[in-house]
Amino acid sequence: MAHGIIDRSVWVADSFQGLPPPDPSVPADSGDKHYTFCELAISLEEVKANFAKYGLLDEQVKFLKGWFADTLPTAPIGSLAVLRADGDMYKSTMDILTALYPKVSSGGFVIIDDYGLAACQQAVTDYRDRFGIVEPITTVDYTWAYWRKA
Repeated sequence: MAHGIIDRSVWVADSFQGLPPPDPSVPADSGDKHYTFCELAISLEEVKANFAKYGLLDEQVKFLKGWFADTLPTAPIGSLAVLRADGDMYKSTMDILTALYPKVSSGGFVIIDDYGLAACQQAVTDYRDRFGIVEPITTVDYTWAYWRKA
């Protein structure tokens, strides 16, 4: 809306209730305490209100409520120009990449929030290694990084 583009959607996928407890079968997430941080639980209504506050809430903004593992694999998302992943944990980050990276168009950007967290960074490394992704990663600061898909 801000740029007059009418043929694209913005997908906002989140639990809107914070992060899940660590999955015991995922060693990289062992001991993770993000699920205890109530400040990470931002309601769907609050997120919509923030979009509306800046005049950016319209029918092009689509919301997927639920855990990434449950919502992303079957989400009706076509191609992506930008994938901004904010999973914090290994499993959540891997769930995002597994479901959505194949939908990133050539020339599109992948932005990883929380890249400074060891579990998140390990998920990115493991995913990229598994699929032979060699595009260079640019770190912006201690928390996030990005690359452009070839």
